[in-house]
Amino acid sequence: MTTSQQPRAQWLGRWGFLLAATGSAVGLGNIWKFPYITGEFGGGAFVLVYLVCIFAVGVPVMMTEIALGRRGRGSPVDAIRRVVNESGSGSVWALVGWMGMLCGFMVLSFYVVVAGWSFAYVWKMLTGGISGSSVDDMVAVFTANNQNPLSLGFWSTLVTVATMFIVGKGVQKGIERSVGWMMPGLVLMLLVLIVYGLFSGGFGEAVRFLFAFDAGSLSSAGMLAALGHAFFTLSLASGAILTYGSYLPKSASIGRTAIGVAIADTIVALMAGLAIFPAIFANGMDPGEGPGLIFMSLPLAFQSMPFGTLFGVLFFIMLSMAALTSSISMIEATLSWLCDNKGLSRPQAAWSAGIALWLVSTLAMLSFNVGADWTLLGRNFFDWLDYLTSRFLMPLGGLGMVVLAGFVLKSQTFRDELSLPPALYAAWLFMVRYVSPLGIVVIFINALGLYQVSLAADWPWLLGILVAMVVAGEALSPRLGRAPAAR
Repeated sequence: MTTSQQPRAQWLGRWGFLLAATGSAVGLGNIWKFPYITGEFGGGAFVLVYLVCIFAVGVPVMMTEIALGRRGRGSPVDAIRRVVNESGSGSVWALVGWMGMLCGFMVLSFYVVVAGWSFAYVWKMLTGGISGSSVDDMVAVFTANNQNPLSLGFWSTLVTVATMFIVGKGVQKGIERSVGWMMPGLVLMLLVLIVYGLFSGGFGEAVRFLFAFDAGSLSSAGMLAALGHAFFTLSLASGAILTYGSYLPKSASIGRTAIGVAIADTIVALMAGLAIFPAIFANGMDPGEGPGLIFMSLPLAFQSMPFGTLFGVLFFIMLSMAALTSSISMIEATLSWLCDNKGLSRPQAAWSAGIALWLVSTLAMLSFNVGADWTLLGRNFFDWLDYLTSRFLMPLGGLGMVVLAGFVLKSQTFRDELSLPPALYAAWLFMVRYVSPLGIVVIFINALGLYQVSLAADWPWLLGILVAMVVAGEALSPRLGRAPAAR
């Protein structure tokens, strides 16, 4: 039996995929970053712009990845190769799959270190290892944890082992069963923390910070933040969603599923804000401290509140679950490729990938202590992993995905998979061909610092580029055997 003919595991239903994909999207960064940038850039006005960006860039790309995965029924490399061969196009496009799979592995290599922080803080909250009366004291606790390679290495190794244990059990018994209780558990703990915030002070200020519709504070930087977060928050171009899509039953609606994931991700992120910021405002702290908000300011706030230790433990357990659901999605592309191409069983693939991940993540972990001075061009190993994935692999992988879908593959491939009415299919195709690529390029240029895009000032030439893309693309489509987006 050939690799392409091997039976492939599937989610038990659309709900399993929805929970798994939402778990992939809801990670550590989303818990603190989205609530913070929402408040910083206009509250409800920012959320409105963000939702527009989600539906213009995030959801179309996500639908594309899911469709490619389900059509190709394989890892990103194998699925794209099969769909490209079906369309009679060049196999060079498999590089997009390789890029996604490599990106997911590289992101996870430093993510397990960050996830280790949340696991460590569960233990610290339980054992009284977090004590102090000032933010400086909390900084000292956080720094001491990072500067100890044995402690930091233990927690990052624990995340790696837990991740491999779950994915090694398979799609249904491992991933689906785990996210089936972790995601509802995460939401339940968020609800408990929100109710706690109602009575601990600062809740009204937190609501105003997150939801006050202040269009005047929505700057060009805020719009770019909304655009960038809309792309990165859904775990796009990292191989995770495409691989998860390869397990999706044929009967499941890709459009409804992708929209459901985007909405669930946004709701959980806003709930996180309602859980976090009441404690911050009640204690007169700065809500704009980034990662420091989670690991420095918030533990201090919990100490000064009734039952603070209990709710601090609940918070960091919730954070650890969010980290773990993201971790298992990022390694799945690698596992799928090992099973499909190397003939390994799920447990063999999991622990083979786990050993490689542990070796690379150990180098990332050492960047905080004994290897802090091992730098190249001013960046240590951890920084290089972050820089290469966020600035290059993700944007380029996403761009390759939409170009592939919009101009290379046969239209019938996506008509079959998406099963959309003609008007909605035309809207999806227009977004994938023109709006999503332009959005990704803007993110790419801005992230690299090549040019600081100002949407308020640069919209005329951006609109001109979009019009030129549409004219050229619609003229080129019939020559490529593709239907124009207007049909």
